[in-house]
Amino acid sequence: MQFKRTWKQVDGVLLLDKPGGVTSNEALQKVRRLLSAAKGGHTGTLDPMATGLLPLCFGEATKFSADLLEADKTYEARVCLGSRTDTGDREGRVLDTAAVTCSEADIRAVLPRFIGRILQVPPMYSALKRDGLALHELARQGLAVEREPRPVTIYALELLSWQRPFLDLRVTCSKGTYIRVLAEDLGQALGCGAHLAGLRRTRVGPLDLADAVALTDLEHLNEAECLARLKPVDALLASLPAVFLSGADVARFRHGNPVPAPARLQGLARVYDAARLLGVGEARSDGRLWPRRLTVLAPR
Repeated sequence: MQFKRTWKQVDGVLLLDKPGGVTSNEALQKVRRLLSAAKGGHTGTLDPMATGLLPLCFGEATKFSADLLEADKTYEARVCLGSRTDTGDREGRVLDTAAVTCSEADIRAVLPRFIGRILQVPPMYSALKRDGLALHELARQGLAVEREPRPVTIYALELLSWQRPFLDLRVTCSKGTYIRVLAEDLGQALGCGAHLAGLRRTRVGPLDLADAVALTDLEHLNEAECLARLKPVDALLASLPAVFLSGADVARFRHGNPVPAPARLQGLARVYDAARLLGVGEARSDGRLWPRRLTVLAPR
């Protein structure tokens, strides 16, 4: 007899250490089944080749997942010098090779060129769209189209190790940064070409890989144990200041009306009553805190 799953309301955030070889959506659906969660989403994709931190949102947490799309991210990347591929990573077809004659001093000398606000040309093997078609679909047809350079910010670029032809980097960057393109651009600057040989995401906004759980570990747990690994909905909002409401302000805010903002508060804040997260508000120049996104969480 076939088991019929009962989907239920599950609210929270699970920090997954995504394995290589699976898409972000495949990982999400596996975890969603383990939790029997009726609604789930992720906060930006990791390439199938990449591993590391993939925050998964369930129930009310999905309302705030878009905030993490804007967050800065940190990666540990392995770059292979001396060969270029058509995808910019190890899964592509090798286009050409070159001798790797650079020294560690040469590498350290070029890294500062890529720190700060830089321009990147998005790769053809990406999910960006042109005339309704993803660029990677065009690339698989052997087509290439012009792509406008896009500004991104590299906040930190640290050389972790160098063992010819591989160099390991730690990169902290803004949203929209392609680490594959960074690897290729580094190879060009060093005169030998390069591709991305490995990628692991270690941080997304305030969330850290150290707090994540591996998919294989989850698969050995029962549903209750998996649910116990969930972080609360407001784990996604830890970087925002907290505001606590009481009395009539709670009802006003929950019904979508503004309330007086605390002195000196500006911008977004996470808003609570005594027992629950009410949502996210925005303190504006009129001195009021306006609801931006509301939850329907039960009191703790």
